[in-house]
Amino acid sequence: MTQSNVCLFSRRNLLICSLGSSFSSALFAQRNYPDRPIKAIIPNSPGSSVDTIGRLVMNEVSKLIGQPLVIDNRAGAAGAIGVEATRSALADGYSVLIGSSSAVSVAPFLQKAVTYQPLRDFDLIALVALLPNVLVCHPSLPVNSVTQFLAYARNKNGDTKMASAGLGSVSHLAGAALQVAGGFESLHVPYRGGSQGVASVVSGETDWVLTPAPAAMSLVAGKRLKLLGHSLAPAHHPLGNTPSIGSELTGFEFASWIDLMGPTGMPASVVSLLNKTVGQALQSPSLAKALETHGAIVKSSTPEEFRTYLTKDLDTTRRAVQAANVKPE
Repeated sequence: MTQSNVCLFSRRNLLICSLGSSFSSALFAQRNYPDRPIKAIIPNSPGSSVDTIGRLVMNEVSKLIGQPLVIDNRAGAAGAIGVEATRSALADGYSVLIGSSSAVSVAPFLQKAVTYQPLRDFDLIALVALLPNVLVCHPSLPVNSVTQFLAYARNKNGDTKMASAGLGSVSHLAGAALQVAGGFESLHVPYRGGSQGVASVVSGETDWVLTPAPAAMSLVAGKRLKLLGHSLAPAHHPLGNTPSIGSELTGFEFASWIDLMGPTGMPASVVSLLNKTVGQALQSPSLAKALETHGAIVKSSTPEEFRTYLTKDLDTTRRAVQAANVKPE
């Protein structure tokens, strides 16, 4: 064998050994995952509903998984900054996103600068919680059910006023979706934030709003708003005996949600471990009770169930954006 052949042979063996060593290291890392803290990106500011609920859930996950979970708040651009940061992270399971419907489903339809596609650019780990919206109206309206409200609004021929937290907000899109499904029209009156929109219904400046539950329930308890229904599917009972809108308007559902996801390309074993750990954490009665105090209910899922849910939610959001006639900016 010539000297040049020996050199070629040696280099080839070195390359094979190097590749084999890398492959073995990757397998070892997966088998021992996690062996260091995991960063959980939250695309909202501290103290928000997503942040509060995300921290509660990930605290339970941390106990079960045996590693700290470091919260990294990346607020801005309606959540898009945090989602984008997750997309560009290493897909090794040490950077995950505590996402929300606003950041994951809504932002791509409303912001021209958003280029991520949720079903393409992320590995879906699990749904975590659902947050119902509630249909509330001014106490003077002569209605006491969703059915009566729909009949009243139709008879008014557009002479009712719907409040919202602003153009493209959850309350705007949910209200637009309700109008399409219910076959009526209302004048949209946008405000600078959810509290102002709800306050306008209390004062009688507007007639109704379909808003996240935490923004309205204390006012319902004080009889300053009339509660007609919630926006989750009929199978869910987040507010005691309060009926779902869908039980009287078949098929209607417009929930906000919180999830766990990561950059696409994560090892399947890591996705599976995180999914099972989240599912186990959500079985904690104390966690379920804590979520309930924040107007949320536990909603665990497999990755496949989450994909089916998100596919439907993206379609619902697209149709709501079209109905609301909101253009991307």
